[in-house]
Amino acid sequence: MSRINLDMSLVERARRAARHIADGIEPEIAANTTTTIERTVLRLLGLNGVDEDGVPLPNVIVERAQAAGLLGDGIAYWIGSAMVHEGQSASEVAKRIARGDLRLEDIHPADEKAVREAVEAEAVRMCAYIRGRRLERERLIEELDTAEPPYIYVIVATGNIYEDVTQAKAAAKCGADIIAVIRSTAQSLLDYVPYGPTTEGYGGTYATQANFRIMRQALDEVSRECGRYIRLVNYCSGLCMPEIAAMGAMERLDMMLNDAMYGILFRDINMRRTFIDQRFSRMINAYAGVVINTGEDNYLTTADAYEHAHTVLASQFINEELALRSGLRPEQIGLGHAFQMNPDMTDGFLYELAQAEMARAIFPDAPLKYMPPTKYMTGNIFKGHLMDAMFNLAGIISGQTIQLVGVLTEHIHTPFLQDRYLAIENARYVMNNARHLGCEISYRAGGKMEERANEVLTRATAMLEQVAEIGLMSAISQGMFAGVKRDPRGGRGLDGVVRKRDGYYNPFAALLMKELSSPGFAPKLWHARAQVQSHARAQARAQAQAAAEGGCRG
Repeated sequence: MSRINLDMSLVERARRAARHIADGIEPEIAANTTTTIERTVLRLLGLNGVDEDGVPLPNVIVERAQAAGLLGDGIAYWIGSAMVHEGQSASEVAKRIARGDLRLEDIHPADEKAVREAVEAEAVRMCAYIRGRRLERERLIEELDTAEPPYIYVIVATGNIYEDVTQAKAAAKCGADIIAVIRSTAQSLLDYVPYGPTTEGYGGTYATQANFRIMRQALDEVSRECGRYIRLVNYCSGLCMPEIAAMGAMERLDMMLNDAMYGILFRDINMRRTFIDQRFSRMINAYAGVVINTGEDNYLTTADAYEHAHTVLASQFINEELALRSGLRPEQIGLGHAFQMNPDMTDGFLYELAQAEMARAIFPDAPLKYMPPTKYMTGNIFKGHLMDAMFNLAGIISGQTIQLVGVLTEHIHTPFLQDRYLAIENARYVMNNARHLGCEISYRAGGKMEERANEVLTRATAMLEQVAEIGLMSAISQGMFAGVKRDPRGGRGLDGVVRKRDGYYNPFAALLMKELSSPGFAPKLWHARAQVQSHARAQARAQAQAAAEGGCRG
């Protein structure tokens, strides 16, 4: 049920256009693999570590396979052939190749059935391990989860994973429900994943499997201390999207920022490369029970939030469709949006609230991630703190799921512990005092909020239908999203796109999709309680609307 009277025929038209848009890039995704997908396969088969020069072993092997012209068959085929002939595990074979003891060019193709039997036995064990980590999360949530949405999401970003642990524990004790470890600046442009714990990073901390493990252990400790489950977030966007998704699955992360559009528009990553990578990364996230976050909120850092709000909604529809095709359930699709209107605009809060209510109504099962005001932070910490309070009020009224708290020193310096404490205190105060306000109010039929929401929906639908006609890659090249133009043949990573040959083999793609499409596959997601409460709020709203003359339609 929605308190805003939306034209639902436009919502259906928008989703139909999004399906056509996804159909347009489907052949590109189906026909190609990438170097990072093949590195991910190696990691999932148990390969880890670096060579004597510090180069990650998956990179060493995949680069040699690409140079030998073998990657179009899938690295798993050649590893599997060596397993059959040598009688060794996938990890043992891969390490021999990395050391130079076994040349890829010298591996004789083995019988396809024997290859599949050898490789899939190991692939099944890894899937079972990831499934076990997912079940471990579910048990901890059952035991410890007491949070009520919107979940308070807080960032740490010191560059040193051990200092991040200190800050993360402090934030959790202050009331944070979710800790996001920001990646070091420009890590998304690295075509490899750094190895081991790291203590130096600019603007953030490197995303490595060791760092994931360190932070996960720390948050489990503080979860038990505080008596509530603390969620962990990192980033699997960029040139190593599926590799980082795999590492997050193995180390039981709860949420991943995962969006090809962000990498294309804001990091100039080749669009072909990142759309292909995104599919496999989202399959892994889906299987691991991870909630993804998309990056539409970033559009409003380069484009005006009032004039270009429809581009955010259009992108949300596209991201929803692409995520569903990757096996993600609606409850795992954390679509992003933001509170970024010019604070000097008359009725700016009204338009922000209309936007938030519209998103909640169109995507009722999505754990929406609501981003705080940043664009118009000036260094006036008092006004900034007030803007954050208004943002928190919009979030609790409209029933958002994930609320990234704004910090009053935004754009001044990296937050001190006290700055973060004040931000959490602000959010907790507003959310507690306005906890059920959204169930008690309705909006005037035909009023400014309804008019604004339908205006944005109308423009988004028209935009999606135009994109469906010209194709998504062409639309991006014309600057239709965030006002940023990208060339389908340009950007970083195009040299990592590899055409699949007949018989291409990736054991994990088939195994994951088989289970994801099974009727019995239904992981208990970490925000399940939020969904129950969301539906309870919807029922309360419906009853209030039925009793109120001139109430809004569902």
